[in-house]
Amino acid sequence: MDATIHIDGGARGNPGPAAYAVVLERPGQPAVEESGTLGTATNNVAEYTALVSALHLATELGLKTLDIFSDSELLVKQMASEYRVKHPDLQPLHKKASELRKGFAEVRITHVRREQNKRADALYNEALDGKKKAGAAPASPKAPAKAVADDRVRADALEVLRSAARAWADGATVPPEAVWEQLWSVLEDGGVLRKK
Repeated sequence: MDATIHIDGGARGNPGPAAYAVVLERPGQPAVEESGTLGTATNNVAEYTALVSALHLATELGLKTLDIFSDSELLVKQMASEYRVKHPDLQPLHKKASELRKGFAEVRITHVRREQNKRADALYNEALDGKKKAGAAPASPKAPAKAVADDRVRADALEVLRSAARAWADGATVPPEAVWEQLWSVLEDGGVLRKK
């Protein structure tokens, strides 16, 4: 498989404040992590949002074969056509995920226990807890360390912007400050900007 992807999502209150997370790993490359808040939603909407986001990300990276792991038995069984998708909030997300899935040579979606999905679980909880402070943009750097020549850094930065654009297009509330902070973090971690 080109990549292993762990996805997770959840809501506090169900429905309540919700978030999703994606952890994409490829052999010999750093993991690509994505998370975001969804406003008020159900656990299942958050889980499906994670799947759709993972498939978008894998498409943008040009991947063809995927192993996806989720701790949502409902999502896994619905994507395997073992369960019907009855809830009207899930139907468009299921349809979108199914359409995106057709663009790959192979996609395996496997149910795992929460303990086997720790990083994705931690990421969506961090998003819900607001660990990446969305209130204020970071201070400007004194001078850029170097041009954005690293393909991985460029791809990660573009993915932050694409993810925000997809969320906004789907009607989600993503504060621009949160997008700026994610972008800033990618550029700092990639050595393009000097750390504060």
